[in-house]
Amino acid sequence: MEQTTFTYEAREQMLVIHLPGELDHHNCRNLKRDTDLLLAENYINRIVFDFTHTSFMDSSGIGVLLNRYKQMAASRGTVAYYGAGPQVRRILEMGGVSRLIKGYEDRESAIKG
Repeated sequence: MEQTTFTYEAREQMLVIHLPGELDHHNCRNLKRDTDLLLAENYINRIVFDFTHTSFMDSSGIGVLLNRYKQMAASRGTVAYYGAGPQVRRILEMGGVSRLIKGYEDRESAIKG
């Protein structure tokens, strides 16, 4: 069954965001709203995006990633991702995201950074 909602894990000063099967303009509003609240309520200095279940992402998804990158960079935090399949990885490369946000193959590596 395809994951359709976001789940979040706050671990000390890190936020792990588990993304759904499709990251598009319909659900990016919710992602932005939810992460805004989580970042306001917690001292987060690292965000890790989990693309394990994501098979589609449009420009709205790229926009959210870049927005979080800018937000973390302003506070000297970091952003990473893991689990991106070939299609999502291609979109991240075409959108220039992979030059700014470090990608990892697995969860443990991304968390350790």
